[in-house]
Amino acid sequence: NATGCTQAWGFSIPSYPYTTNSRGHGPAISNSLFENNAEYSLGMVLSIQQQRSALAAKVNEYLPTAKDAALKAALEAWLAGYEDDEHARELADAVLNALDKTADAGEQIDYMKENSEHFVRKSMWMYGGDGWAYDIGYGGLDHVLASGIDVNILVVDTEVYSNTGGQASKATPIGAVAQFAAAGKRTVKKDLGLLAAEYGDVYVASIALGANPNQAIKAIKEAVQHKGPSLIIAYAPCINHGIVKGMGYSTEEAKLAVNSGYWFLYRYSPELKEAGQNPFQLDSKAPTAPLEDFLNGEVRYASLRRSFPEDADVLMEKAKAFSAERFQKYQKLAEN
Repeated sequence: NATGCTQAWGFSIPSYPYTTNSRGHGPAISNSLFENNAEYSLGMVLSIQQQRSALAAKVNEYLPTAKDAALKAALEAWLAGYEDDEHARELADAVLNALDKTADAGEQIDYMKENSEHFVRKSMWMYGGDGWAYDIGYGGLDHVLASGIDVNILVVDTEVYSNTGGQASKATPIGAVAQFAAAGKRTVKKDLGLLAAEYGDVYVASIALGANPNQAIKAIKEAVQHKGPSLIIAYAPCINHGIVKGMGYSTEEAKLAVNSGYWFLYRYSPELKEAGQNPFQLDSKAPTAPLEDFLNGEVRYASLRRSFPEDADVLMEKAKAFSAERFQKYQKLAEN
């Protein structure tokens, strides 16, 4: 978890937003800096992979001399389903149950018991804001995307450096007012999703939970199932946006962002590409609401008209043109 808002509310001891299920299983979380979160997280991923590989090696050492038929069968099933996310818990439970009952002993059995947490395949995620992913940590993120390693990445995109004072980032759209862009940002937002999709083997999704929770959940499941880098970019309403209706309407704001063509929902799946199908799926429809309805409802855009009215007219027209151009680009990708 990169330093930022998710770190601020996610590590506010003694209150803690994460929890465990009825069996006591839940997330383990750690925090890194803006600039090295991708590298730090990749180290965590490689560490878990190495520990799990070492466990599998010990299992393979044990099997030829195994005397316990039940444990041997459970371990063979586990090896066969080594990459199986859907049945990971079930396969691991069978092994753990057999380990508890076995009369077999030896170095391999001791190792399996001491490292039993790795019988379950962990879902590894690195996440942070757009300041990290689009901007200060982009070099590291790009290195991870190009690595081919199985890691999931969640970018909580507020389109601004929210936690450090509201500075503009490369995720800040044209016309938005932010620190270092008091007269409205003059350049368009980086398309991080399509840049990642260019690698071909990276799963990419653009989601907005408030606009379409089913699409968001589907994308998260597909990202976990993809055996390679996965990138999910999530639209995140933020107090720095200055939502006129208030943050209590963030769900409605996310819906309007999608309905007005400000934010688009899509998924890029390398598995579809391998099957000879179009890997790009556009999950949002053509805009049904004027873009102005969204822009005028947020202070980061509306304040520009009060401070720099002439610039505001020019930038708002550019924002509308960029939105239309982006939808046409995504539409062509989905149809071609």
